[in-house]
This record gives sequence, C-alpha cells and structure tokens, in this order.
Amino acid sequence: MLVAPEQPLWAREIAAFVLGAEGDRRAFETLILLLNYREPVRCATAAFALARLGDPRTARAAAALATNPLRTAYALHPVRLLTELRAPESVPALLATLERLLAARDHCWPIARACVEGLGALGDRRAEDALVAAREHERLRAAAHEALARLG
Repeated sequence: MLVAPEQPLWAREIAAFVLGAEGDRRAFETLILLLNYREPVRCATAAFALARLGDPRTARAAAALATNPLRTAYALHPVRLLTELRAPESVPALLATLERLLAARDHCWPIARACVEGLGALGDRRAEDALVAAREHERLRAAAHEALARLG
C-alpha cells in the first residue's frame, strides 16, 4: 500500500500509521512526509506513529523540520515529537528554533510556546538563557517560568 502506484493519500496514511505503530521501519519515509504535511491532523498521527516506530533517523528528520525557517508554521508536531523522543538532537533543535523565533519579527507563538514547554520537559541547563529571554514575552512568560523551574 505504501509504494503501490495511484493510492490515495488517506490509504497510505493509514498503512503508514499501522506499520509505524507496530515498529515496522518501512513506514518511515511516508510518516516523515506526513509529519511535514500542512494538515495538522495528518502531522499529529504521523508524530504519534513515529514516536513508536523506534527508527534512529526520526529525531534527525524531526529536527530538520522543526528548524526549517520556511516551515515554521507547520513545526508544532515536529517540536512536540522531539520533546517526546528525548534524543540528542532534541535540545539543540528546540533551542535553535526558539532563539530564531524570539529574534524574528513574527514570533509564531504556538511554535515558540511548544519549544519553551519542550525545553522545560527535557530539563537541560543549556536552555536557561533562551528561557530567560522567553520570559520577556507576555505570551510565553508563564510557560517560561514553569520551564525554568523544571531546570532546577
């Protein structure tokens, strides 16, 4: 179903979800495609399956999607996936994305908030400066305070 010609996207999505949730790595490419999709529901189901897939390429791919400045509006699920994976790529990618958003004219608040929450959940001290900077923004203040408290 994943590679058969002329299959509708919904059929590939279902097949990739089932295979990914069962740990079958043949679903990886399709799930990454869906994680990068513009439709939030498809991104969410792909992130769920990718988190269970156990493929070592997942964190690197999610980090590439989360840090891509041209895809910021669609980065919510890659950011959340990076937090769930707790991979070595997670903190650097979340930091890079948050720092870029804090410096940008358009902060893309939902993505910035997901980065703040993710960095707090990961509890890595490297995030301290970025979280202090996030406190300066009204829409991130509460989440940044909570995240800083989780750092210890």
